[in-house]
Amino acid sequence: MGIFMRKNKTYHKKKIVLLFFLCTALLLVLVGRLVYLMVFRSDYYSDKADELHERERDIKAPRGQILDAQNKVLAANRTVCTISVIHSQIKEPEKVIDMLIKELGISRETATKRVEKRSSIERVMTNVDKETGDRIRSYGYEGVKVDEDFKRYYPYGDLASKVLGFTGSDNQGIIGLEVKYDEVLEGVNGKILTTTDARGIELDGVGESRIEPIAGYDLKISLDANIQKYCQQAAEKVMEEKEADSVSVLLMNPQNGEIYACVNVPEFDLNAPFTLNNGQNTEGLGEKELQDLRNKMWRNECINDTYEPGSTFKIITMSAGLEEGVVTPTDGFSCCGYKVVEDRRIHCHKRTGHGAETFVQGVQNSCNPVFIEVGLRLGVKNFCSYFRQFGLMDKTGIDLPGEASTIMHKEENIGQVELATMSFGQSFQITPIRLAASVSALINGGKQITPHFGVEVLDADGNVVEVLNYDTDKTVISEETSKLVREILETVVSEGSGKNAYIEGYSIGGKTATSQTLPRSANRYISSFLGFAPAENPTVLGLCIIRNPQGIYYGGTICAPVMRDIFQNVFPYLGIEKEVSEESE
Repeated sequence: MGIFMRKNKTYHKKKIVLLFFLCTALLLVLVGRLVYLMVFRSDYYSDKADELHERERDIKAPRGQILDAQNKVLAANRTVCTISVIHSQIKEPEKVIDMLIKELGISRETATKRVEKRSSIERVMTNVDKETGDRIRSYGYEGVKVDEDFKRYYPYGDLASKVLGFTGSDNQGIIGLEVKYDEVLEGVNGKILTTTDARGIELDGVGESRIEPIAGYDLKISLDANIQKYCQQAAEKVMEEKEADSVSVLLMNPQNGEIYACVNVPEFDLNAPFTLNNGQNTEGLGEKELQDLRNKMWRNECINDTYEPGSTFKIITMSAGLEEGVVTPTDGFSCCGYKVVEDRRIHCHKRTGHGAETFVQGVQNSCNPVFIEVGLRLGVKNFCSYFRQFGLMDKTGIDLPGEASTIMHKEENIGQVELATMSFGQSFQITPIRLAASVSALINGGKQITPHFGVEVLDADGNVVEVLNYDTDKTVISEETSKLVREILETVVSEGSGKNAYIEGYSIGGKTATSQTLPRSANRYISSFLGFAPAENPTVLGLCIIRNPQGIYYGGTICAPVMRDIFQNVFPYLGIEKEVSEESE
């Protein structure tokens, strides 16, 4: 019995010692953890504690302006307000609800839901005009916050709408230059920090701290509002007269790629970009159908859509033939109204034929058999090689989103018939901007250019932050061939099918086109004219495209006069002077 008691006593002592060591170890762990949290992690938990007692609201940064070539503001900002409520701070909920209903025009159900929601801060409405925001602020109700914000504003309404683009409710760019240069324009948002107690009520005497926003940079572009306005008016006029589906006008400098105007009518109101521009009744349409119509309305047809260029493409075939040496200006041809290629009879637009003609006369007459012959002389391999050399298989790299790619046969699938139709601009598709860029290189001495709008990035004081540069080093054709191309195209306007673009005292080069859309049986046409001046050293190139005109649809008849009227107004504005003949002196 005594032995058992001694053993039991020894066992309890060991148990007590073990328990003591366990408690000591646990205490040391807790002390170590406490030291770790208080010393090594104190900054982290201090910040977390501050976050629990700080409420944060964004201060939107003013978006940079978009300026035209003459520093006119095309895209600006208007001050608007964001109205929010903080449930824990509201002392007179019914009065706040009544005020929100009166000033914002929202339903009682919506106002009540916002006021009674137990959140750190509840947004009631954004993009509220400043006058309304000031009235709401004047009530002085606790728990109601009025923060000033910025909304994009376009002073010229629908001018260059498909170029400028617009922003969404978050002030981020959606289409056009607004999205392409978003990082330049957007700026950095600031913040308002307020300190609250455990119940979320702001502490008196602590006040607010602010991190000021940083405004975005301004973007200066080559587009000129005056030129754009005149081109747009001319396009709207001919669209109405010809009851056309749409009209595009592109005006640019073929020497450096700067775009002066890019019109796609019908345009849309940039200040109401989700409202359809054709007055269509949208009742009964689903959201997807409605959005499809908006997407179509926003499309820039000069950039986003391809088409068969028709006879304006003959400038490409002519340049390749002259450069390769398979044709000369004095070569003779005979047109009987068609040319047989393999088993296919391919007609000229003049079914009775042009008879005997030189190559230059064939260009003036826009004679299909002449260009078919030049294409066949080049052959598939050479034709495709020049097609690539002139950049026609590549996108131009224009500073707008959504540029479409060329739709072209694979070289191994091109036979003699395909080559024949391609030589006068059918059976493949390119964008208008791609055609304009490639022709620019063929008439400016051979330099490949990148069409563009962006010129400079400026700070708020107008100082240049960055000059936007574009490569023009690549040569695609010899200066001698380029000079010859200009001379021949000048005769098209002075003597040939482009005579409706002629302006006395100016040397203008150009080419007309009339192409039929698919399916051919629909009898729908695309009419166009591409012109440039002065023919000796071009500084302006214009392209007019009319889609599905009614009645007379020939490019030389309806497009050339549009470009003539535009040139007559634009030449003096750009400082292109009339040539004084020796006789008049």
